[in-house]
Amino acid sequence: MPQDPLVHHGQHFGRAVHAFCNVQTLVTNGLLVMGDDDQRCLSAIKQKEYAIFRELVRMVPGMERHLMVSSEEDVVAIADLIQKGASGARADNTKGMKSVIIDWITPNGQTLNPHIPRNVKSGRGFNHECTGALLCPAGLDWANTETRTKLVNGQIQVAGDQWSVFLYANYTYDSNDPWNGLLRSGLLVSVFKQIFTSPSSVDQEPKATQSGNARIHGMYFVTKASIAYIATQARFALTSAQVFSRTDLITNSERFYNTILELLDDLEEKDEVDQLVTWWNHQVFPLYSEVERLPTKNSALARIRQKCIECREREAAAISSR
Repeated sequence: MPQDPLVHHGQHFGRAVHAFCNVQTLVTNGLLVMGDDDQRCLSAIKQKEYAIFRELVRMVPGMERHLMVSSEEDVVAIADLIQKGASGARADNTKGMKSVIIDWITPNGQTLNPHIPRNVKSGRGFNHECTGALLCPAGLDWANTETRTKLVNGQIQVAGDQWSVFLYANYTYDSNDPWNGLLRSGLLVSVFKQIFTSPSSVDQEPKATQSGNARIHGMYFVTKASIAYIATQARFALTSAQVFSRTDLITNSERFYNTILELLDDLEEKDEVDQLVTWWNHQVFPLYSEVERLPTKNSALARIRQKCIECREREAAAISSR
């Protein structure tokens, strides 16, 4: 049975636009704002929500037109299918990440001690030396016996906005420069490639011909939400939690995801974020170029472009002279 196109688009929406939003509420509120003549009065939160809605409408061909002529029941059905896609993609990625992440954190030619089964979560989290060190909040010292004991027995509860050292390049946090290496670890790159480009690209340079989720959905550069998404998937895979739940206060995954996204959307951090996004694009998309390449002077392409410009200028002059 062929997959509904809305489920298909919902999968990419959840991975690359927003992982935890209630699509029914998003669509309902978005339609209300669309009918409002003055959208400038929206609060900052409502503006952000509406921007997510507009991105959803943009990525689903014909969705805006369809929503405008649909009954209330049809709108609910549309939102449910998109939600189904987003939730299904998250569940599939969570299941797949559980096993492969063990391979990535195991040093080459070695084994973890004690062994962590690829399909079992109970021995992970702060219960294991390796996963515990990776999940240790930046600023705390896993090597400190007292700190480690409190993390293991739960005396130290790790909130969603206490980011772990596995987010940092070489798993090294610099308290004097907390942006240094943030969201640039090799583990995160592996997770992104596994989910977006293709599993085979994890251990090799991605090829332009590989048909992963990114290519299937026409994604040729990272989104801020996609970075937050893969970080959330990696974190959950390292924990001992059995079930991925947005309301789970132990893993606090939704808070973790949202705080990363809030930082990446912060206009005051734009310079650092732009550098981060460019770095990611070079890591995972082989055809990405931040430089707009102009046609070589006097080439056939340059002449075609020039002739087109001249034609438009003549048409504009003819119209203005009437």
